[in-house]
Amino acid sequence: MAEKKNVLLVGAGGVGTMAAVSLEASGRASVTAVLRSNFASVSEHGFNIESVDYGSLKAWKPTNIAKQVPDVAQDNLPPFDYIVVATKNCPDVGPAVEEIIAPAITQGHTVIVLVQNGLNIEKPLIKTFPQNVVLSGISLIGVAEKGHGNIIHDYHDELIVGAFKNPNIGPDTARAAAAEFVEIYSTSGKVACEHNENVDFVRWRKLIYNASFNPISTITGMDTTRLRLAKTPIETLVKPAMREIWNAAKAAGHDIPEEHIENTIHIDPLEVYCKPSMLQDVEKGNYIEYENILGEPIREAEKLGVPIPTLKTLYGLCAALQWKTKEARGLIELEGSNLVPNEG
Repeated sequence: MAEKKNVLLVGAGGVGTMAAVSLEASGRASVTAVLRSNFASVSEHGFNIESVDYGSLKAWKPTNIAKQVPDVAQDNLPPFDYIVVATKNCPDVGPAVEEIIAPAITQGHTVIVLVQNGLNIEKPLIKTFPQNVVLSGISLIGVAEKGHGNIIHDYHDELIVGAFKNPNIGPDTARAAAAEFVEIYSTSGKVACEHNENVDFVRWRKLIYNASFNPISTITGMDTTRLRLAKTPIETLVKPAMREIWNAAKAAGHDIPEEHIENTIHIDPLEVYCKPSMLQDVEKGNYIEYENILGEPIREAEKLGVPIPTLKTLYGLCAALQWKTKEARGLIELEGSNLVPNEG
Protein backbone atom coordinates (compact mmCIF):
# COMPACT_ATOMS: atom_id res chain seq x y z
CA MET A 1 0.00 0.00 0.00
CA ALA A 2 1.06 3.57 -0.64
CA GLU A 3 2.16 5.57 2.36
CA LYS A 4 -0.72 7.35 4.06
CA LYS A 5 -1.14 11.03 3.35
CA ASN A 6 -0.37 13.33 6.24
CA VAL A 7 -3.46 15.53 6.72
CA LEU A 8 -4.02 18.43 9.09
CA LEU A 9 -7.63 19.35 9.90
CA VAL A 10 -8.28 22.88 11.15
CA GLY A 11 -11.85 23.27 12.38
CA ALA A 12 -13.20 20.13 14.02
CA GLY A 13 -16.86 21.08 14.32
CA GLY A 14 -19.53 19.00 12.63
CA VAL A 15 -18.35 19.38 9.03
CA GLY A 16 -14.66 19.02 9.87
CA THR A 17 -15.14 16.03 12.12
CA MET A 18 -17.08 14.11 9.47
CA ALA A 19 -14.36 14.98 6.94
CA ALA A 20 -11.81 13.50 9.33
CA VAL A 21 -13.94 10.37 9.72
CA SER A 22 -14.09 9.86 5.94
CA LEU A 23 -10.39 10.50 5.44
CA GLU A 24 -9.43 8.07 8.21
CA ALA A 25 -11.96 5.48 6.99
CA SER A 26 -10.26 5.51 3.59
CA GLY A 27 -7.19 3.90 5.11
CA ARG A 28 -5.14 6.28 3.01
CA ALA A 29 -4.82 9.27 5.34
CA SER A 30 -3.65 9.99 8.86
CA VAL A 31 -5.44 13.02 10.27
CA THR A 32 -4.19 15.42 12.92
CA ALA A 33 -7.17 17.45 14.12
CA VAL A 34 -6.63 20.86 15.70
CA LEU A 35 -9.20 21.31 18.47
CA ARG A 36 -10.00 24.42 20.43
CA SER A 37 -13.04 24.61 22.74
CA ASN A 38 -13.64 20.86 22.50
CA PHE A 39 -10.01 19.82 23.09
CA ALA A 40 -10.39 18.74 26.73
CA SER A 41 -13.59 16.80 26.09
CA VAL A 42 -12.34 15.00 22.97
CA SER A 43 -8.94 14.28 24.53
CA GLU A 44 -10.63 12.42 27.36
CA HIS A 45 -13.75 10.98 25.75
CA GLY A 46 -13.29 11.17 21.99
CA PHE A 47 -16.09 12.12 19.62
CA ASN A 48 -19.52 10.54 19.97
CA ILE A 49 -21.00 10.49 16.50
CA GLU A 50 -24.41 9.47 15.21
CA SER A 51 -24.00 9.35 11.45
CA VAL A 52 -26.36 8.57 8.62
CA ASP A 53 -23.31 7.32 6.69
CA TYR A 54 -21.18 5.61 9.35
CA GLY A 55 -23.67 4.66 12.06
CA SER A 56 -22.88 5.07 15.74
CA LEU A 57 -19.23 5.86 16.53
CA LYS A 58 -18.42 6.00 20.23
CA ALA A 59 -15.27 7.63 21.58
CA TRP A 60 -13.91 8.03 18.04
CA LYS A 61 -10.61 9.85 17.53
CA PRO A 62 -8.46 10.66 14.51
CA THR A 63 -4.83 9.56 14.45
CA ASN A 64 -3.71 12.65 16.37
CA ILE A 65 -5.27 15.65 18.07
CA ALA A 66 -3.55 18.95 18.77
CA LYS A 67 -4.36 22.09 20.72
CA GLN A 68 -2.84 24.42 18.13
CA VAL A 69 -1.61 24.37 14.56
CA PRO A 70 1.79 22.62 14.52
CA ASP A 71 4.88 24.49 13.37
CA VAL A 72 6.49 21.99 11.00
CA ALA A 73 9.78 23.87 10.64
CA GLN A 74 10.28 24.75 14.30
CA ASP A 75 9.30 21.28 15.55
CA ASN A 76 11.07 19.43 12.72
CA LEU A 77 7.86 17.63 11.69
CA PRO A 78 7.18 15.83 8.41
CA PRO A 79 5.34 18.07 5.95
CA PHE A 80 1.57 17.97 5.72
CA ASP A 81 0.37 16.80 2.33
CA TYR A 82 -3.04 18.39 2.82
CA ILE A 83 -4.45 20.97 5.20
CA VAL A 84 -8.25 20.79 5.34
CA VAL A 85 -9.74 24.04 6.64
CA ALA A 86 -13.31 23.66 7.90
CA THR A 87 -13.49 26.68 10.20
CA LYS A 88 -16.10 29.39 9.96
CA ASN A 89 -14.81 32.15 7.70
CA CYS A 90 -15.17 35.52 9.45
CA PRO A 91 -12.60 37.89 7.90
CA ASP A 92 -14.16 40.84 9.76
CA VAL A 93 -13.15 39.27 13.06
CA GLY A 94 -9.86 37.43 12.49
CA PRO A 95 -7.41 35.88 12.78
CA ALA A 96 -7.31 35.25 9.03
CA VAL A 97 -7.12 31.69 7.71
CA GLU A 98 -3.71 32.30 6.12
CA GLU A 99 -2.33 33.44 9.48
CA ILE A 100 -3.76 30.42 11.30
CA ILE A 101 -2.35 27.76 8.98
CA ALA A 102 0.98 29.44 8.08
CA PRO A 103 3.11 27.43 10.59
CA ALA A 104 1.94 24.15 9.04
CA ILE A 105 2.56 25.07 5.40
CA THR A 106 5.45 23.63 3.44
CA GLN A 107 5.97 25.87 0.43
CA GLY A 108 5.24 24.19 -2.88
CA HIS A 109 4.12 20.95 -1.22
CA THR A 110 1.13 21.34 1.08
CA VAL A 111 -2.25 21.40 -0.67
CA ILE A 112 -4.80 23.64 1.06
CA VAL A 113 -8.42 22.44 0.96
CA LEU A 114 -10.97 25.12 1.87
CA VAL A 115 -14.18 23.39 2.98
CA GLN A 116 -15.80 26.77 3.59
CA ASN A 117 -18.67 28.81 2.23
CA GLY A 118 -18.83 31.89 0.05
CA LEU A 119 -16.96 33.70 -2.71
CA ASN A 120 -13.35 34.85 -3.04
CA ILE A 121 -12.18 32.88 -0.01
CA GLU A 122 -9.13 31.66 -1.95
CA LYS A 123 -7.69 35.08 -2.80
CA PRO A 124 -5.77 35.78 0.44
CA LEU A 125 -4.49 32.18 0.47
CA ILE A 126 -3.11 32.35 -3.07
CA LYS A 127 -1.54 35.74 -2.32
CA THR A 128 0.14 34.41 0.84
CA PHE A 129 1.08 30.94 -0.48
CA PRO A 130 1.51 31.46 -4.25
CA GLN A 131 3.30 28.13 -4.81
CA ASN A 132 0.69 25.97 -3.05
CA VAL A 133 -2.38 24.46 -4.68
CA VAL A 134 -5.61 25.71 -3.10
CA LEU A 135 -8.69 23.51 -3.52
CA SER A 136 -12.34 24.44 -3.15
CA GLY A 137 -14.48 22.09 -1.10
CA ILE A 138 -18.24 22.60 -1.26
CA SER A 139 -19.93 20.52 1.43
CA LEU A 140 -23.59 19.57 1.09
CA ILE A 141 -23.69 17.67 4.39
CA GLY A 142 -26.28 18.00 7.15
CA VAL A 143 -24.49 17.94 10.51
CA ALA A 144 -24.41 19.71 13.86
CA GLU A 145 -22.27 19.58 16.99
CA LYS A 146 -24.52 19.26 20.04
CA GLY A 147 -22.15 20.13 22.83
CA HIS A 148 -18.42 19.39 22.84
CA GLY A 149 -17.60 16.29 20.81
CA ASN A 150 -21.19 15.19 20.17
CA ILE A 151 -21.89 15.08 16.44
CA ILE A 152 -25.31 14.52 14.85
CA HIS A 153 -24.89 13.78 11.16
CA ASP A 154 -28.34 13.41 9.57
CA TYR A 155 -27.88 14.23 5.86
CA HIS A 156 -25.47 12.33 3.62
CA ASP A 157 -21.96 13.68 3.14
CA GLU A 158 -21.50 15.11 -0.36
CA LEU A 159 -18.34 17.02 -1.16
CA ILE A 160 -17.57 18.79 -4.45
CA VAL A 161 -13.87 19.49 -4.98
CA GLY A 162 -12.02 21.53 -7.58
CA ALA A 163 -8.88 23.64 -7.81
CA PHE A 164 -9.06 27.41 -7.58
CA LYS A 165 -7.25 29.13 -10.44
CA ASN A 166 -3.73 30.11 -9.48
CA PRO A 167 -1.59 31.86 -12.10
CA ASN A 168 1.56 30.55 -10.41
CA ILE A 169 0.66 26.86 -10.75
CA GLY A 170 0.03 24.86 -13.90
CA PRO A 171 -3.55 23.62 -14.37
CA ASP A 172 -2.42 20.00 -14.70
CA THR A 173 -0.71 20.14 -11.30
CA ALA A 174 -3.77 21.68 -9.65
CA ARG A 175 -6.12 19.23 -11.37
CA ALA A 176 -4.04 16.25 -10.20
CA ALA A 177 -4.09 17.45 -6.59
CA ALA A 178 -7.88 17.80 -6.69
CA ALA A 179 -8.33 14.37 -8.29
CA GLU A 180 -6.11 12.71 -5.69
CA PHE A 181 -7.99 14.29 -2.79
CA VAL A 182 -11.33 13.20 -4.29
CA GLU A 183 -10.03 9.65 -4.67
CA ILE A 184 -8.84 9.49 -1.06
CA TYR A 185 -12.04 11.02 0.34
CA SER A 186 -14.22 8.62 -1.67
CA THR A 187 -12.35 5.43 -0.79
CA SER A 188 -14.47 4.58 2.27
CA GLY A 189 -17.42 4.04 -0.07
CA LYS A 190 -19.70 5.78 2.42
CA VAL A 191 -19.73 9.27 0.94
CA ALA A 192 -20.16 11.05 -2.38
CA CYS A 193 -17.18 13.13 -3.45
CA GLU A 194 -16.90 14.51 -6.99
CA HIS A 195 -14.28 16.43 -8.89
CA ASN A 196 -15.75 19.52 -10.55
CA GLU A 197 -13.37 21.94 -12.22
CA ASN A 198 -16.01 24.68 -12.58
CA VAL A 199 -15.34 26.00 -9.10
CA ASP A 200 -16.97 29.42 -9.49
CA PHE A 201 -20.20 27.93 -10.88
CA VAL A 202 -20.48 25.51 -7.96
CA ARG A 203 -19.91 28.28 -5.41
CA TRP A 204 -22.49 30.61 -6.98
CA ARG A 205 -24.97 27.73 -7.12
CA LYS A 206 -24.59 27.00 -3.41
CA LEU A 207 -25.07 30.70 -2.65
CA ILE A 208 -28.67 30.40 -3.83
CA TYR A 209 -29.26 28.55 -0.54
CA ASN A 210 -26.57 30.13 1.63
CA ALA A 211 -27.21 33.79 0.81
CA SER A 212 -30.95 33.40 1.40
CA PHE A 213 -31.89 30.76 3.97
CA ASN A 214 -28.79 31.28 6.13
CA PRO A 215 -29.20 35.02 6.85
CA ILE A 216 -33.01 35.00 6.82
CA SER A 217 -33.16 32.10 9.30
CA THR A 218 -30.58 33.87 11.45
CA ILE A 219 -32.36 37.22 11.47
CA THR A 220 -35.82 35.74 12.12
CA GLY A 221 -34.73 32.88 14.38
CA MET A 222 -36.77 30.47 12.23
CA ASP A 223 -35.63 27.14 10.79
CA THR A 224 -36.25 26.44 7.11
CA THR A 225 -39.37 24.37 7.83
CA ARG A 226 -41.05 27.22 9.73
CA LEU A 227 -40.10 29.71 7.03
CA ARG A 228 -41.78 27.49 4.44
CA LEU A 229 -44.86 26.86 6.55
CA ALA A 230 -45.22 30.60 7.19
CA LYS A 231 -45.08 31.14 3.38
CA THR A 232 -44.84 34.95 3.47
CA PRO A 233 -41.10 34.95 4.34
CA ILE A 234 -40.49 32.70 1.35
CA GLU A 235 -42.32 34.96 -1.08
CA THR A 236 -41.09 38.31 0.25
CA LEU A 237 -37.55 37.44 1.38
CA VAL A 238 -36.20 34.03 0.37
CA LYS A 239 -37.25 33.99 -3.29
CA PRO A 240 -36.15 37.59 -3.97
CA ALA A 241 -32.74 36.90 -2.38
CA MET A 242 -32.35 33.72 -4.42
CA ARG A 243 -33.34 35.51 -7.60
CA GLU A 244 -30.76 38.23 -6.97
CA ILE A 245 -27.99 35.63 -6.57
CA TRP A 246 -29.22 33.88 -9.72
CA ASN A 247 -29.12 37.16 -11.66
CA ALA A 248 -25.63 38.00 -10.39
CA ALA A 249 -24.36 34.52 -11.22
CA LYS A 250 -25.79 34.82 -14.74
CA ALA A 251 -24.11 38.20 -15.23
CA ALA A 252 -20.85 36.61 -14.09
CA GLY A 253 -21.22 33.95 -16.79
CA HIS A 254 -22.72 31.09 -14.79
CA ASP A 255 -25.95 29.70 -16.22
CA ILE A 256 -27.62 28.04 -13.24
CA PRO A 257 -30.88 26.33 -14.30
CA GLU A 258 -33.79 28.54 -13.29
CA GLU A 259 -35.63 25.63 -11.66
CA HIS A 260 -32.76 25.41 -9.18
CA ILE A 261 -34.38 28.26 -7.24
CA GLU A 262 -37.62 26.37 -6.62
CA ASN A 263 -35.75 23.12 -5.98
CA THR A 264 -33.55 24.83 -3.39
CA ILE A 265 -36.55 26.17 -1.50
CA HIS A 266 -37.71 22.58 -0.94
CA ILE A 267 -34.31 20.93 -0.52
CA ASP A 268 -34.59 20.47 3.27
CA PRO A 269 -37.14 17.80 4.28
CA LEU A 270 -39.94 19.49 6.20
CA GLU A 271 -39.76 16.99 9.05
CA VAL A 272 -36.09 17.88 9.74
CA TYR A 273 -36.76 21.49 10.89
CA CYS A 274 -33.31 22.40 9.54
CA LYS A 275 -31.41 25.18 11.26
CA PRO A 276 -28.83 26.56 8.79
CA SER A 277 -25.30 26.85 10.14
CA MET A 278 -25.45 30.62 10.56
CA LEU A 279 -28.52 30.32 12.80
CA GLN A 280 -26.76 27.65 14.85
CA ASP A 281 -23.81 29.99 15.29
CA VAL A 282 -25.81 33.00 16.42
CA GLU A 283 -27.76 30.83 18.90
CA LYS A 284 -24.42 29.79 20.44
CA GLY A 285 -23.28 33.41 20.64
CA ASN A 286 -20.68 32.81 17.93
CA TYR A 287 -19.69 35.04 15.04
CA ILE A 288 -21.46 34.60 11.71
CA GLU A 289 -19.73 34.26 8.33
CA TYR A 290 -21.78 36.84 6.49
CA GLU A 291 -18.95 38.62 4.67
CA ASN A 292 -18.14 35.83 2.21
CA ILE A 293 -21.75 34.61 1.98
CA LEU A 294 -23.34 38.05 1.46
CA GLY A 295 -20.68 40.74 1.27
CA GLU A 296 -18.60 39.25 -1.55
CA PRO A 297 -21.61 38.35 -3.76
CA ILE A 298 -22.95 41.87 -3.23
CA ARG A 299 -19.64 43.42 -4.25
CA GLU A 300 -19.45 41.16 -7.32
CA ALA A 301 -23.05 42.01 -8.26
CA GLU A 302 -22.38 45.74 -7.95
CA LYS A 303 -19.35 45.45 -10.26
CA LEU A 304 -21.64 43.78 -12.81
CA GLY A 305 -24.43 46.34 -12.40
CA VAL A 306 -26.93 43.82 -11.01
CA PRO A 307 -29.52 45.24 -8.55
CA ILE A 308 -29.43 43.38 -5.21
CA PRO A 309 -31.72 45.32 -2.77
CA THR A 310 -32.78 42.26 -0.74
CA LEU A 311 -29.22 41.01 -0.28
CA LYS A 312 -28.04 44.47 0.81
CA THR A 313 -30.78 44.65 3.44
CA LEU A 314 -29.87 41.19 4.74
CA TYR A 315 -26.21 42.22 4.81
CA GLY A 316 -26.98 45.28 6.92
CA LEU A 317 -28.99 43.25 9.42
CA CYS A 318 -26.27 40.59 9.66
CA ALA A 319 -23.65 43.29 10.20
CA ALA A 320 -25.75 44.58 13.11
CA LEU A 321 -25.95 41.09 14.63
CA GLN A 322 -22.19 40.67 14.25
CA TRP A 323 -21.60 44.03 15.96
CA LYS A 324 -23.73 42.87 18.92
CA THR A 325 -21.67 39.68 19.19
CA LYS A 326 -18.42 41.64 19.03
CA GLU A 327 -19.65 43.87 21.86
CA ALA A 328 -20.76 40.85 23.91
CA ARG A 329 -17.32 39.30 23.47
CA GLY A 330 -15.45 42.45 24.41
CA LEU A 331 -14.14 43.37 20.96
CA ILE A 332 -16.10 46.62 21.12
CA GLU A 333 -16.32 48.81 24.19
CA LEU A 334 -18.50 51.89 24.52
CA GLU A 335 -16.41 54.49 26.33
CA GLY A 336 -17.00 58.04 27.49
CA SER A 337 -19.96 60.36 27.30
CA ASN A 338 -19.96 60.40 23.50
CA LEU A 339 -20.22 56.60 23.36
CA VAL A 340 -17.40 56.30 20.83
CA PRO A 341 -16.82 52.62 20.00
CA ASN A 342 -13.34 51.37 20.82
CA GLU A 343 -12.77 48.35 18.59
CA GLY A 344 -10.12 46.06 20.02
